[in-house]
Amino acid sequence: MSVYTTLSLAQVQNFAAPYGLEVIELIPIQAGIQNTNYFLRSADHQQYVLTVFEDMDEVQAGEIVPVLDRLQQYQIPVAVPLKHQQRAIHHIVGKAAQIAPRLQGKHPEQASLQQIQAIARAQAGMHVALMDFSLQRQFSRDHQYWKNVAYTLQKDMNDEDAALLQLVLDLFQQTRERYPERPKGFIHSDLFRDNTLFQGDELVGILDFYELNYDELLFDLAISINDFCTEYPAPDLNAEKFDHYVSAYNQVRALTTDEQACLHIYLAVVACRFWLMRLSVAQKNHAQGRSGDDILFKNPLEMRAIVVDRLQRI
Repeated sequence: MSVYTTLSLAQVQNFAAPYGLEVIELIPIQAGIQNTNYFLRSADHQQYVLTVFEDMDEVQAGEIVPVLDRLQQYQIPVAVPLKHQQRAIHHIVGKAAQIAPRLQGKHPEQASLQQIQAIARAQAGMHVALMDFSLQRQFSRDHQYWKNVAYTLQKDMNDEDAALLQLVLDLFQQTRERYPERPKGFIHSDLFRDNTLFQGDELVGILDFYELNYDELLFDLAISINDFCTEYPAPDLNAEKFDHYVSAYNQVRALTTDEQACLHIYLAVVACRFWLMRLSVAQKNHAQGRSGDDILFKNPLEMRAIVVDRLQRI
């Protein structure tokens, strides 16, 4: 959630009017790295989030709306976008955009054991809710996508980084062949702490489903474990938090024997994916001259350090 598309209050007021909203304040959000986001405040003192999709068209962004409807039916705390003309996705300055209610709460800085159990149960609930969900997802980052990104970036890496990347790619290929029982379904793919909201230890919001993919459920689990169970700023995995996360997840959806066997390997694999993503975004920002206070920079070296830590635990 950075600001790549600068909007005026008047532009947003015109966009919001068909939703029945009178916007009186526009606040840019500097968080995340994919889309442009603003907080909106209306004349009746309600708050909303305007999202401008930088890389998705109307169809791709609209695919997420029925997913959110489904999750809400399963009591997962999500923000379902507002609709007018029976559609949630419309256009502002030529880009697909939506308005959704702003969920109140805070991102956990260091997650408590109770918060970890709450997000683990909710994540497992999402996996169950979407396991048989019918959706053709046009926008996807599957394993082939990540292999292509890896080989593109690897050419410009130093020898040490290139060797580390190759080690993870080779290890993952061996793992896939050895442990075949790894269920697939629709996954959030970006369930970090900054995409969750808590009031105390109660989970009150899960945000930003725009990386939704049909992929192995274990990827989603590993992504969240890496973030919620890491002792930042150090890259170390907290064993107690890890155990609580897996135990709470298992209460809702039991991991298969193969998933349990290769979970630690997946922790390294997904850290590697986000290392590559941050490198790729940094290159894109540089190439397009994106900079300034409203552009969030996430350090690729942070994820690289987690890759190294997780490999040492296998």
